[in-house]
Amino acid sequence: MVAGRAALHPLGQARGVAAAARSGAGTRRRARHGVPRRDLDQGAPQGRGCAQKGGTSRQRDRREALGRSRGGFGTKACVVADGRGRAVAFALAPGQAHELPLAPGLLDRLPRVPLWVVGDRGYSSHAFRDRVWGKGARPAIPTRSNEAAVACPDYIYNNRNRVERLWGRLKEWRAVATRYEKTAASYLGVLCLAATVDWLKP
Repeated sequence: MVAGRAALHPLGQARGVAAAARSGAGTRRRARHGVPRRDLDQGAPQGRGCAQKGGTSRQRDRREALGRSRGGFGTKACVVADGRGRAVAFALAPGQAHELPLAPGLLDRLPRVPLWVVGDRGYSSHAFRDRVWGKGARPAIPTRSNEAAVACPDYIYNNRNRVERLWGRLKEWRAVATRYEKTAASYLGVLCLAATVDWLKP
């Protein structure tokens, strides 16, 4: 059911159909230069959805979360997990985007303040560490080679393998390992479905 008549468009040329019915079944009406009338107006009427499919590159990135990186054309998916390695929230970005801008939003979606926040070098940032400290947690994020060393206990950082194992379980779903959905919302739904099944496992 379609609500509102403004979204409905006529099919083809209504005048031509009526004229052909009046002229009889055996005749064929032709336009100028001998070109059949049906060939003059090719294609369906343009609906409102065509304008939504366009937009700027930033709008497409937000809608589809697809971009080209060194690994090819794809999506960057980030996850925040609990201490047992179960997914709590996801965030998507185009393949060429950096994951650090997604980290504060994921951190805010934790149900409670953790004791430690463990991340790889991609999340190394003084501003993000200060945000973790401000939440009441302690960061365990190693520094890059061009940064000054900060405390990152190995016995805490080793727990990052829980996230790696989480992605291994999620990628057992073919639709997670190979994205088939066009929009970011659809792919995010697949990730949430796979994470829900992972939560239900004993």
